[in-house]
Amino acid sequence: MTSYRIGHAAELLSVSVDTVRRWADSGRLPTTRTEGGHRVVDGRDLAEFLASTANAVEVKRLNPESARNRFPGIVTKVIKDGVAAHVEVQAGPHRLVSLMTREAADELELQPGMVAVAAVKSTNVVVELPRES
Repeated sequence: MTSYRIGHAAELLSVSVDTVRRWADSGRLPTTRTEGGHRVVDGRDLAEFLASTANAVEVKRLNPESARNRFPGIVTKVIKDGVAAHVEVQAGPHRLVSLMTREAADELELQPGMVAVAAVKSTNVVVELPRES
């Protein structure tokens, strides 16, 4: 299972380490301790926390990129069937859904709690006006 040290979780949540510690101390964000005594956040718990606080937390970019439509975040859901996979990524206040082949999801070993970047490319955008009453 994927887990994150407090500093990495703080980076993903765009908050200070002290804020993550306060959330952990209050029970708002579940943590455990390693054998060495370091606090860690389970990836699934972090994914649930991000999804539940989507409007309050904005995720920073992990690496500078020239592409504009890249959304770093946490995988919150993976549903696979025989051919396709439905993958959700919570990137700050944005919930992005990707439909991909099951083979692609398997190769990426996608699971809730992982850090991922959703890259969006659209060649067709439709703009409509509301009907006048």
